[in-house]
Amino acid sequence: MISLNTICKICRKFIKRSPWIFHINTGSCNGCDIELVAALTPRYDAERFGAILVGSPRHADILAITGPVTEQQRERLMRIYQQTPDPKVVIAIGTCTMAGSVFFESPVTRAPLDKHIPVDVFVPGCPPRPEAILDGIIKALQIYERKLAKQE
Repeated sequence: MISLNTICKICRKFIKRSPWIFHINTGSCNGCDIELVAALTPRYDAERFGAILVGSPRHADILAITGPVTEQQRERLMRIYQQTPDPKVVIAIGTCTMAGSVFFESPVTRAPLDKHIPVDVFVPGCPPRPEAILDGIIKALQIYERKLAKQE
């Protein structure tokens, strides 16, 4: 009989090669969303790093967040963050996640993102180019591998 600890070590070895991304839009204009999707197309091919989008935060290793945190989305964001298993990496995509950008001082936004959850990687731009998003994903993968190594 294989122990649970052994199974976890085997799973971690495979997970290192294929981290999954869950995307959350917390109130953006969709510019960053379009660029994130473009980064996942065959032209930029984020899948060569093993990164694919998943439909549930429970399956994700990386959270890719776009837009300023709005009052309506704040609780949802917190719930999704808690549902994502550890270790997790958070990528803040676009200027809105950092400073609010065009939504700065709006009565319905609660930016910046890092006041609500810990952020590991910031990808600046309004919207950022797919190349910048790929760079952020690569940095997130490196951080993710370090977090996995600490758990072992």
